Amino acid sequence: MKTSHLKKPAGNKEPTKRASVRFGRPPKELAGEVEERILDAARSVFLERGFEGASMDEIAEAARSGKPTIYGRFGDKRALFTAVMTREVYSRITQFKPEMPEGATLEERLAHAASTLLHWGLDNERLGLMRMAVAEARRFPDLASTVSRTARDLSTELGVRLLTELKQSDELASLPALSPERIATTARLFLDLVAVPMLLRGLFEVDISVLEPEIDQHVANAASFFLAACRFGK
Repeated sequence: MKTSHLKKPAGNKEPTKRASVRFGRPPKELAGEVEERILDAARSVFLERGFEGASMDEIAEAARSGKPTIYGRFGDKRALFTAVMTREVYSRITQFKPEMPEGATLEERLAHAASTLLHWGLDNERLGLMRMAVAEARRFPDLASTVSRTARDLSTELGVRLLTELKQSDELASLPALSPERIATTARLFLDLVAVPMLLRGLFEVDISVLEPEIDQHVANAASFFLAACRFGK
C-alpha cells in the first residue's frame, strides 16, 4: 500500500521569516555619538531659549532623537542642563591650542599670547553659556560652584602652559615667580590681571565687538605690569 502524500493547500504558504529587529540602546560604538548629538542640540536650544524656555520636545527634534532616548541617558531637563554646562567647561578650555607667541621682545610675546587667549574667550556662544550659568546659579547652586572651580583650575593649568613655553629661552626662567613651586600662583595672577576684567565686561556687553579695539592696548599694559612685578617681586 502506497503512503499518500498530503499536499498543503495552495493558500497556506509558510510565512516568510522576518529579519530580527533590535530596539533599545545603539551599539556601544555609536552610544557616544548619540550622546554628543543630544548635548549639541541641547546646547543650541538652551542658548536660544534659556533653561525655562527650552523644552525636551524641541531638544529631541533638534537632536533627531526620541525623548525616551534622552530621558534614558540624562534623566530630566535639569540633568541634561548640568551635562551641557559640565561638558562646556571641560571641552572648551582643554581644546584651546595656543599659538607659538610672536614678537621681538619678551613683553611682545607675552602680550601676543594674552591677546590670542582673549580673542578666543570673547566668543558670543561661550559668553552666552556663562550668562546662563550665572542666571541659573540659584536653581543649580552645586553646578554653579563646580563650574566656577573647574573653570578656574583648568584655566590656571592653561596659564601655566603658556608661561612655561615663554620661559624656555628667556630671562623668565631665572625669575623666582616662575619657579616650579610658584608658577601656578603666578599663572593665576596673570589670568586675573589679563583675562578676567575683559571677560567680566563681555558678560554685560550685548555686542562684544565693541571690546575688540580695546584688547591689544589692554594686554600690552597688563603684560608690562605683570613682567615688572615678576622682575622686582620676591
